Amino acid sequence: MKTKNMDIKFHSTVIMTNDFDKMKEFYQEILQQEVDIDFGNCIGFKNGISLWKLSEDYPIAKKLGKTYDQLGNRNLEICFETDNYEKVVAKLKEHDLIYLHETIEEKWGQKTIRFYDPESNLVEIGETIPCFVKRFYNQGMAVEKVSERTSVPIELVKEICND
Repeated sequence: MKTKNMDIKFHSTVIMTNDFDKMKEFYQEILQQEVDIDFGNCIGFKNGISLWKLSEDYPIAKKLGKTYDQLGNRNLEICFETDNYEKVVAKLKEHDLIYLHETIEEKWGQKTIRFYDPESNLVEIGETIPCFVKRFYNQGMAVEKVSERTSVPIELVKEICND
């Protein structure tokens, strides 16, 4: 089914918060995210995540019958990537976080760690694709084997590894 071209573009992911200041501090200080715009009870980070402190009169709160669900967002994972995985994980360990799991290697080879933000939203930090592709290549794996191991197309592996 073909539809007319609609002028819709992704804007942001919104996390409804209970303790707005604590969540703002977590995303700014621990996850090092930079604020793009701040409306007081709503901030937008440059990465596209927004934090909202809902009031009782807000349409979403009226429709849901609450401003916040303390169970968090069970079908949502907020993903971040880094080229400095070990350094970032060491820095995370300086904070009192609740982990879903410590560092694991996903079946495609990416190292990831998952933990919860102050309001029980699941956060993942993983290596960037170039990071784990180079790791396998630098361990002596041939380009074809790296591609097979990571599911990254051979041409992209070659580009990443300058091979």
